[in-house]
Amino acid sequence: MSNNIRNITIIAHVDHGKTTLIDNLMKQSGSFRENEVLDERLMDSGELEKERGITILAKPAAINWNNSRINIIDTPGHRDFAAEVERVLSMADGALLLIDSVEGVMPQTKFVLSKALKQGLKPIVVINKLDKTDQRANEVLDETFDLFVSLDANEEQLDFPVLYASGRSGWADYEVDGPRENLNALLNLIIDHVKPAQLDKTKPFAMLSTLLYADSFLGRSLVGRITQGTAKANQSIKAINLNGEKVDEGKLTKIFRYEGTKKSTNRSWRSWRHCSCCWVRTSKCC
Repeated sequence: MSNNIRNITIIAHVDHGKTTLIDNLMKQSGSFRENEVLDERLMDSGELEKERGITILAKPAAINWNNSRINIIDTPGHRDFAAEVERVLSMADGALLLIDSVEGVMPQTKFVLSKALKQGLKPIVVINKLDKTDQRANEVLDETFDLFVSLDANEEQLDFPVLYASGRSGWADYEVDGPRENLNALLNLIIDHVKPAQLDKTKPFAMLSTLLYADSFLGRSLVGRITQGTAKANQSIKAINLNGEKVDEGKLTKIFRYEGTKKSTNRSWRSWRHCSCCWVRTSKCC
């Protein structure tokens, strides 16, 4: 699986169906046991997020599909969280742009998409909520193309693939009146359209840390993207700033990766080399 990792971010305006789509992607990819009790809107973790149905903090998740691993980054959609958006987009190799088939392009869609295009990402466009009786998918697609043009997208970015979907109902298809069976078309398109994550494991370990969490037992916990080298438990590391200056040093105490929305560690891959979106916990540094 080392060269079969896809790192994607999901971009959407508030209430365009991003969280419910992620729910069904994880369920249909086999990320959960059949008898497991699941909450709705799995990626909404905070009380305010659950109450208002919005994404405030970026959060990672991961699914396995056809011998490939898809790391998903749930991106805040509001410009008030601009710094959060720009940090997490640097972890992604591709993006899903999710747009409501009735409301169409909205201001927050434009803001986050502009950041993604500047990062060089080539989005997959998903026209969502096709189950609405007043859907206007064809008009929304034209609006989306005009948005890409207005944001100075290059030719590769303008040649974006399009799927029509209902995230809540759990289906996606290449045609508006397609069979509406499952999300296989979307999962397969991610594998085909997004280039696998690459890293040179012969170089020294380096990781771009984008999210910081606190752990009651292990202290500071980092989420980031390994850009080169190999990470192992008990490995000495140092933290450097953007100018390349050392600001702290310490040791990796545990390495995690995501399975669904949960952090997981396993002795069989404790020295796992090709994590492109993993948890690294340190006792002192970073």
